[in-house]
Amino acid sequence: MPWAARRGVRHSAMTMLISFGAACPCARHLAGWFRPAAPHAMVRPMPRDTPPLPSRHQRADGAFDLVFARAPRGGKGPVTVLRDLYQQSPLRILFPTPEPGEPPTAALLNCAGGLAGGDALRQSVRLEAGAQATLSTAAAEKVYRSLGPETRVETCITLDAGAVLEWIPQETILFNGARFLRDMRAELAPGAVLLAAETLVFGRAARGETMTRGLLRDRWRLHGPAGLLWADALALEGNLAAPLLHPFGFAGAEALGTLLLAGGDAAAGRGLLRGLPESAPGAATIPRPGLLLARWLGRASAVREAVGAAIVALRAAQLGLPARLPRLWTT
Repeated sequence: MPWAARRGVRHSAMTMLISFGAACPCARHLAGWFRPAAPHAMVRPMPRDTPPLPSRHQRADGAFDLVFARAPRGGKGPVTVLRDLYQQSPLRILFPTPEPGEPPTAALLNCAGGLAGGDALRQSVRLEAGAQATLSTAAAEKVYRSLGPETRVETCITLDAGAVLEWIPQETILFNGARFLRDMRAELAPGAVLLAAETLVFGRAARGETMTRGLLRDRWRLHGPAGLLWADALALEGNLAAPLLHPFGFAGAEALGTLLLAGGDAAAGRGLLRGLPESAPGAATIPRPGLLLARWLGRASAVREAVGAAIVALRAAQLGLPARLPRLWTT
């Protein structure tokens, strides 16, 4: 009803009450109830009893615990099967149908879409005796600029006797201002083989961003039956432009690729990698018997190509798998 019409109705009712005042002593008091309200009256906000709470950022605390085993299945010989799985959001493990000739594949997915300052991930993979599996990520991981807290990722790999694991996640992209702490630990029993590859990208290369500030601490520890086999640590903090641009540092490289083969034929693997076309500047060496280490520096796309070519060559020659990248890398 229009305001003018509503006002007319109220005035008529008030007039009736006032004219009825002689018969009803309360009419004058009741007439006050029909006093017209302002057409644009505003509701005043209620005062706060307590001051507002300071804003708090939501943090991710993800984890997974994955166990593969070798057991008879369907009347056939022993095959690798999933023994146990625990997962905590935002991490999820998916199991795409493997292509012919491929072992069981676990696809690691971060449902949060990236990692922010204060997020923490705990990853645990165990292969029981004789099991073989591949673990990769569905896409590159992103570590966003931090407002202060560090992003932490802890990975623990345990391989029992004769187990074979490919740990080949796609790139980790560090945004400018990211504060990233990563700790990788692996325990290998006699006869176990580990092919592990990780790539760090310093800034969003596709949009021309470089990493000039932040924190990066990347630590690897590899243990075998006789104890520590290999230890490596990278620490950068504060002004990162100088070490990333220095000719005796990273020489302006957009990305760093690291590949490790433990338990295989290191000498044959080194010769194989040295014979590959050089997509990015790199080198392969044997820090100790039975351990192959390769690294690449260069443009992000070139490092990805070099790491992918090395994975293809080594998985075919050392692990007896098809000479191709897992489907997760190509879709």
